[in-house]
Amino acid sequence: MIFSSSKDKQNTNYFLSQPHQPFFVLGVINAIVMMLIFALNYKGVLSLNVPTLFFHTYSLIYIVFINLFSGFLFTTFPRFTGMQPIDLAYYKNIFYLNTVGSVLFVLGSIFSIIVLVLSTFILLYANYKIVSKLYAIYSNSQASNLEDAYWILRAFQFGLVGNFLMILSLYFPSFSQFCIVFSFFMFVIFLTFSVAQRMIPFFSHSMQPKDHRFISTVFVLFVLKTIFATFNAYDYVKISEIVLDLLLSIYLLVEFLKWNMLEHKPLPILWILHLGLFWLPLAFFMDAISLIAELYMNTSFYFLGIHLLALGFLTTVLIGFGTRVTYGHSGQPPHAKGLVIGIFYFTQVVVLTRFLYSLNIGFSWNLNFLFDISFTMWLILFIVWGVKFLPVLIRGKKESI
Repeated sequence: MIFSSSKDKQNTNYFLSQPHQPFFVLGVINAIVMMLIFALNYKGVLSLNVPTLFFHTYSLIYIVFINLFSGFLFTTFPRFTGMQPIDLAYYKNIFYLNTVGSVLFVLGSIFSIIVLVLSTFILLYANYKIVSKLYAIYSNSQASNLEDAYWILRAFQFGLVGNFLMILSLYFPSFSQFCIVFSFFMFVIFLTFSVAQRMIPFFSHSMQPKDHRFISTVFVLFVLKTIFATFNAYDYVKISEIVLDLLLSIYLLVEFLKWNMLEHKPLPILWILHLGLFWLPLAFFMDAISLIAELYMNTSFYFLGIHLLALGFLTTVLIGFGTRVTYGHSGQPPHAKGLVIGIFYFTQVVVLTRFLYSLNIGFSWNLNFLFDISFTMWLILFIVWGVKFLPVLIRGKKESI
């Protein structure tokens, strides 16, 4: 299906003809560029005009992940709200804004703080345009059940707020931890959860009814997680966060098992999504374990839980969704094989290497080369996925290695 009017279609190339294509391409390129710059800065090779933590979190959340999600939701959100596809002119302008913002962000990070701040406001405006379109679709929909659409929209609205707060944190550094935690949990993780709990059971043909309080309960728990993670420098808050992590882990796991998605051996295009989904309760469980260890060993496992969520859950789900959408909307059957299955397995290698690096920090193994391996694995993952699928996304080419 071509997501544009016939007039638009005649005046554009294949690359812009469907909304997921330009956003996926930009997201994948940014995933490579931003991680490479972060790694060079972390290793002391490249100096930046902004704190390393700001660069790392802002670039991944509001330059990498937001583009990947925009491509997916601009394709699927109108469908499950029963609305017309988004006009090419609208999403094309957002893509251009995101592209300009991404380039200026890189240049500003290296050469000029003024250019960097300008880039963040361009990206903030593009973020606003995304939210405005999703809100218009939701508000005008006559679909009988809009609960999932409601929470997806809310997550993106939280992302818009978080984007603005992250910009403010450049001027109020003491505020930065809350801004990062808010953007991470209330935007990208809650958004991934909201989309996954809707789409993965659907793809898996699960007919099991869901608890109607499920999403709202998880939302409340995520709000508490955001608060506790912001103030966990205090031991009593960290203990509360540990209890919350365990509660989230158990609650999510029990609910996911109720959906009976694992009764039959799934195809790879599904098991990668199942794996990503079950990483969510596992990541919260491992976060609790790492926080307990930090409390009693007086050490730090260097954001172990956050990276298991970002890589095990978020990245695994995005690789699965991105692959399925790219296959399905290029006229190919969504059946992963060969290199694509290798990419799915390799995603878990990326998770493992980052997990080992956190253990290295926590247990003082002095195996700091694990950082080099970790970020190199990330680069390889997105380079290989790009080599495989960018020809499909840009030119519609169906044969690639």
